[in-house]
Amino acid sequence: MNDRRDMDQTGLFGELRRMARTSGAVGGIATRFLGSRLGIQSNNAIHANDLKAALGGLKGPLMKGAQILSTIPGALPEEYSQELAQLQANAPAMGWSFVRRRMTTELGAGWERKFRSFSHDAVAAASLGQVHRAITADGRDVACKLQYPDMKAAVESDLRQFKAAVGVLQQFLSAIKQDEVVAELEDRLREELDYEREAAHLRLYRDMLSDVSEVTVPAPLEELSTKRLLTMDWVSGRGIQKVLDSNPTQEQRNVIAKALFKAWYTPVYRYGVIHGDPHMGNFTVREDYGLNLLDFGAIRVFPARFIKGIIDLFTALKNNDEDMAFHAYDSWGFKGISRDTARVLNEWARFIYGPLMEDRERSIQESNDPNFGRDIAERVYEGLKRTGGVRPSREFVLVDRSAIGLGSVFLRLGAKLNWHRLFQELIDDFDEHALAERQKAALAAARVPPTQSKL
Repeated sequence: MNDRRDMDQTGLFGELRRMARTSGAVGGIATRFLGSRLGIQSNNAIHANDLKAALGGLKGPLMKGAQILSTIPGALPEEYSQELAQLQANAPAMGWSFVRRRMTTELGAGWERKFRSFSHDAVAAASLGQVHRAITADGRDVACKLQYPDMKAAVESDLRQFKAAVGVLQQFLSAIKQDEVVAELEDRLREELDYEREAAHLRLYRDMLSDVSEVTVPAPLEELSTKRLLTMDWVSGRGIQKVLDSNPTQEQRNVIAKALFKAWYTPVYRYGVIHGDPHMGNFTVREDYGLNLLDFGAIRVFPARFIKGIIDLFTALKNNDEDMAFHAYDSWGFKGISRDTARVLNEWARFIYGPLMEDRERSIQESNDPNFGRDIAERVYEGLKRTGGVRPSREFVLVDRSAIGLGSVFLRLGAKLNWHRLFQELIDDFDEHALAERQKAALAAARVPPTQSKL
């Protein structure tokens, strides 16, 4: 790709092109929904595929919002959820001349003297930038994640279009009120633009997972990082699809799944911190079938009372205690819901918590029906419509996203573990005050800036 094309993708021309594409998609959604309400026949599956094609060329922000909505029951029509859940980052790469100028902007003139070598071509694409492999002047093998140009403007543009699309959908899908979902997404995406924050997240996760030998977190190099450039240790591993293509044994599949479970949930129940994007491109598999975690943009810190609410809901479902479940939803931030609405939410919660309930080895989903999860989501959505709807709390968004995303990976792995015991090992000694103290100390040590949203 030549530099002229690179430049055309940025600045005013790129912004206008982006707005035209996303505005057209939003307008198409409105037209199709209105037509369906008036009785005009429309093939939603075809239109949803068209929408995926229109959004898939963007550099990531709007795509992530669509993916998150696709994990919430009833937030989107089923055809749209299925298509949008498949979106991957598909940004056009920056050519070498353009990369060189961008690196000069970040590290100054003569930046190349800081490296023995620096790959001219990107070795991977992230949602907001691309990754180059390099060797530092002192011989350290590193990955340099360089943010695409003008991403702040791109994020703001995409968020405006995303809010417009959600506004259209909200007129027809009133059972799920999306304002808190959109607010959460806005804050997290804006935080992802700050690679100095992500470097702090790397330090935080290295601390939180220091005793989990199955997981590797690369160390950031502060002297070679800025707000738009993140340099970290290079860690070798294979993508999970390549591992699956090699026909691993059941034991090897289980080792990967166990590492993944610990990587995501040790920080949650020990420190009140969650990684909100369990996309398969955000980790690789080590030679021993442990994991390398690679991307730390979508990180959420929760107050201790919220984590207690997660555990309380598990206990309530296990004991069929409706009163405890109702109060747990209040801790989750579901304000003003009725008892009937809480019972509907319990059906979704039982689906999410199901594998944790039984003290035995099992797959993450034992139903052979490929529509099992979708059918539950549809029943939950209909139940929410019947009972007056619900406004998902901001805290719920990334917890739900992680649970659904991880479940999908566990299914693809074909893992069979005692999920109940893995969970119990994390929560057996849970203490709300102790978690708050650990969290405070870990955030301070890693120098994590305050989150944009109020905890």
